[in-house]
Amino acid sequence: MRRRNFLTATVGTTAAAVAPLIAPHSVGTSDVIRLRSGLDALMALDATRGGHDGLEYAALTSANEALEMQKQAASQRIRQRLFSVAADYTATAAWSAIDTRRSNRAQSLLDRALYLAGMAKDPIAELRVWNSYAMLAHQRDQHAEAVDSGYAAQATAIARRNPLYGSLAHARTAVAHSNLGDRQAALRSLGYAEEALGKAALDEPRPSWLAFYGPSELTAMTAIIRDRTGDPVEAEAASHRALAAIPAQFRRNRALATTRLALAQLHQRDIDQACATASTVFALMSGNPMPGRMRSLLGDYYRDLITLAPDASVAREWGDRYRSEWSRA
Repeated sequence: MRRRNFLTATVGTTAAAVAPLIAPHSVGTSDVIRLRSGLDALMALDATRGGHDGLEYAALTSANEALEMQKQAASQRIRQRLFSVAADYTATAAWSAIDTRRSNRAQSLLDRALYLAGMAKDPIAELRVWNSYAMLAHQRDQHAEAVDSGYAAQATAIARRNPLYGSLAHARTAVAHSNLGDRQAALRSLGYAEEALGKAALDEPRPSWLAFYGPSELTAMTAIIRDRTGDPVEAEAASHRALAAIPAQFRRNRALATTRLALAQLHQRDIDQACATASTVFALMSGNPMPGRMRSLLGDYYRDLITLAPDASVAREWGDRYRSEWSRA
């Protein structure tokens, strides 16, 4: 009996001594920072190339890693931060699906991202998701829902507290109102966006997904709103101002703004100039397939072109170029 007790005690002591060496790693702040840092590279890739399958896959892989890590979090605070990271990566994947115009996929990912943002108690992630919901609703021609999503973004704690985020929420609502044809509401929301941005501290740190937003992007959104509310002259002027200010690394955004400029010129019946402007989009995106959202916008341009100038030779030439680029993409 004494021998058995001795062996049991010995094994217990040995196990106790070894246990700390084989215990699971306790996930802490440094792990969260490491995982979150990968978002910057994905957003830089998005700014240059736009949404694509590789971007979505990488984002979802990191989201899953964050969710696995939260099972070993050192504290509840770390768990919430990991849920926040997972929400951001999932929202990045959703954004990629929006940019490639896969609306059903985007919807399911946004639903998941909103759930994770709630688990994280992260109002910034919540605003990001509602901003994307508004864009998805526009793609689906659900413009009243886009307005509601804009209002939901405005209601987040970060939009009420921080004028930069508030400005984005109001700007997105303004675009949604313009798509509904409500000129007065669109210009009112645009005014709120401009007023809030004037109060924002633009040099303060911000998440990489929000790096695109500032005076240049608001001006680009102004061009959209003005064109859709029947003021193509002001839309053209706003597009020129936006292109003079959008940083070069935001290649996809510059291409979108250029297409908007071409639309504003087209809606003034300046057919030759509009086609020349629209042709530069292909050079801007040279080397990468065009994301579905940009292809769709160029399709809108082409439909308006053949409606306004069906017999113009420059319109036929541009159509040939468009079909050629589309087949390559």
